[in-house]
Amino acid sequence: MDADGDPTRAADVDPAAVLADGGRPDWYRDAVVYSLDVKTFQDSDGDGWGDFRGLIDRLDYLEELGVDCLWIRPFYPSPLRDNGYDVADYRGVDDRVGSLDAFDALVEELDERGIRLITDLVLNHTSTEHEWFQRAREDPESKYHDYYLWTSHVEQAYNTSNIFPEYEDGVWSYDEVADKHYFHQFYNHQPDLNVANPDVQEELFSIAEFWLERGVDGFRIDAAHPMVLPKGHNAHRLDDPQWLFRELKRRARAVKDDAVLLAEADDEPDRLDFYFAGGEGFDALFNFVGNSHVTYGVGVGDTWPLYRMFEQIPDAQPNGHVWWANFLRNHDEWNLLKLPHEALEHAREEFREGHGDGRDSWIFGRGHRLRLADLYDGDHDRIAMAHSLLLSLPGTPILFSGDEIGMHADLDLPERQAVRTPMRWDGDEPNAGFSTAAPEELVLPVDGTGWPGVYQADAAGQRGVEGSLFERVADATAARAASPEVARGDCSIVHVDPKEVWAHRFDHDGTTLLAVHNFADEPREVVADVDVAPDAVERVLGASDYDLVDDGVRVTLGGCDYLWLRGERR
Repeated sequence: MDADGDPTRAADVDPAAVLADGGRPDWYRDAVVYSLDVKTFQDSDGDGWGDFRGLIDRLDYLEELGVDCLWIRPFYPSPLRDNGYDVADYRGVDDRVGSLDAFDALVEELDERGIRLITDLVLNHTSTEHEWFQRAREDPESKYHDYYLWTSHVEQAYNTSNIFPEYEDGVWSYDEVADKHYFHQFYNHQPDLNVANPDVQEELFSIAEFWLERGVDGFRIDAAHPMVLPKGHNAHRLDDPQWLFRELKRRARAVKDDAVLLAEADDEPDRLDFYFAGGEGFDALFNFVGNSHVTYGVGVGDTWPLYRMFEQIPDAQPNGHVWWANFLRNHDEWNLLKLPHEALEHAREEFREGHGDGRDSWIFGRGHRLRLADLYDGDHDRIAMAHSLLLSLPGTPILFSGDEIGMHADLDLPERQAVRTPMRWDGDEPNAGFSTAAPEELVLPVDGTGWPGVYQADAAGQRGVEGSLFERVADATAARAASPEVARGDCSIVHVDPKEVWAHRFDHDGTTLLAVHNFADEPREVVADVDVAPDAVERVLGASDYDLVDDGVRVTLGGCDYLWLRGERR
């Protein structure tokens, strides 16, 4: 027992193990996560909207890809002014995508296939159409008024920059019914919740419990960073922000002992450890530092950004509390703010599309609204290599729906909608197989004017085709599933020349897993200093030639090639 009289906090207990269930679930560390939006994945009834039934019908595809966890973006009732992140009812399902019964059917089908389910929870703000806000604006004496943050003296109130500076003048908007201004860090139709209010906290905890009881396995907590920033007239903060994370985890684990919490916390690198709360907070953070550096490094054919990434962020700890959710692209803009200034300026112009023709890819002063295929000029070899790298990095890999077949953005669409277009199943079918509805009835267009070659990728032309992008990504997910070293091993950089080649290794239980990736378009040969037994080396992924030499392993890589090897350490 320690000095505080708590027998669970003895000095020799790893803080990562002090959880409601007495231990840490490992399933999320081994998982390959696939991120999709139900409303743009598959329409089952011809109304132009993807739905849960359509998603269920496509689960064979996800199994072929090797996915064992789904992260589905908001499906709650919403006016959809911000793609569902403007929630109008936390405990419902938007009837355009299904019902609670349809959601339950999805959970049941996923359980039968051994696929986990993570859903988005938007706890920082609601829609102005949420019942809480409607009651708050109508009655200043109602408890719901204090669910939000108001001022009657906006000139004297705390002010800060809005997250969408191109579209919002600030963080205060006037409400005629309340005759006050309300605080919003996002769009003006998304008022911030007063997360310091105990009544709001209880609402948020109970919402998590509601969905866990319906079978979800965890949550991506949207906007975790803005939740703990100064808010309201007096710029107040939570007295103990980490308590909110700890209590959310405690309540979640009390319902489901292996529930996980992943945080969208795009904070400064020296602040990231804060969100883990010594193992009692979030289980993993989305790796925005890694996203900007890895995707940029692969795009420019240079490995220095990866070296910088590992210098910037805490190391993922196989037996500790730090863990990353890694991704190449997501459903927002490609945020470059974590790059050094010169690299950001270079990336802004190097990858820019549509500049000057009214379809500029640069947005919010921080990133590009482009997909991976646009960033890499439709080069499937480079996209496949980037996915191999992603799946070999320490952390949990997140695949963005459509990137596995090389879908492109549609810059004719406004803002972030450019990267959120419906899944392209078969280019020979109406609406590429997404829906039988008339094009004008679709939730978002499948086809647009774009630029030459943008809309050629589909799943039908790649599934089962040897060497296709889909099959290469599937091979990489299978390699990850067969490589416990990535989640359990100690990772270290293997320094090689030339600078276009990146190599790293994992050491675990007497074996070494070596991963080598060539960022150049031309062949490269490197020698990796890895001491393994000559008669105990196996190829895990990739077709590159290799042989054992006195200095280690010599690897000959084609352009944008990659190789994973496993060997017994000598």
